[in-house]
Amino acid sequence: MTGSDETPSFRLAYVPGVMPDKWVRIWNERQPDVPLILTQVPAGAAAELLRGGEADAGLVRLPVDRTVFSAIPLYTEQTVVVVPKDHLVTAVDEVAPEDLADDIVLHPLDDVLDWQSLPGRPALERPATTADALELVAAGIGVLVVPLSLARLHHRKDLTHRPLKDAPESSVALAWPEDAKTDQVEDFIGIVRGRTVNSTRGRAQPPAQEKPGRTDKDGARRKPTTARQPTANRRGTASGSAPKSGKRGRPRRRS
Repeated sequence: MTGSDETPSFRLAYVPGVMPDKWVRIWNERQPDVPLILTQVPAGAAAELLRGGEADAGLVRLPVDRTVFSAIPLYTEQTVVVVPKDHLVTAVDEVAPEDLADDIVLHPLDDVLDWQSLPGRPALERPATTADALELVAAGIGVLVVPLSLARLHHRKDLTHRPLKDAPESSVALAWPEDAKTDQVEDFIGIVRGRTVNSTRGRAQPPAQEKPGRTDKDGARRKPTTARQPTANRRGTASGSAPKSGKRGRPRRRS
């Protein structure tokens, strides 16, 4: 249900790796009187932030609880393995899970990939964050599998990445509490879906204005009238036209 109360701002949460800049720019162009407030949150904390009403909507990673949230999937990211620049897999364009059989594959606690079976050898301990795991990769202690956006977010000159096939992928979606959909959320949905500024899909249409008409002296509105068409008389002539001459008679004699 679309909320009817206007809010002074639109609060948008987003998780690491998501780049909302383009959508924020369009929002500022279309809604200059409604500030957009951005808040970056860890991927695992986004749902709680939205549920607690601290943000109106969020750019999050799927899955989300569909009994609580509505979500529009936006895109799915490529999965890559991050390795030191001198690692053997840098000689190929794409890596298979079996290529990592001899490597320690780090599994941080904030991992956003849904693994059934992690490739390689497990580490003795799980790093707390993706950033911590990348520090270990740079130190030569294992490799890390992440969505491409996180590899770019934590880019280092001494590390590189390669696509990893047959690996789980991460999808990004726009989500909001199902019972708290505001007009601002509907407007942002239009932006991420590429609707034009004149599109009113999903928003209430203003009532049609009645055309003004003439009024009587007492102020009552009169219905518009059309010009009266001339009517034909019995002989087929239009009323108001000059009458034809009477009966024809004999010519009068001159006296």
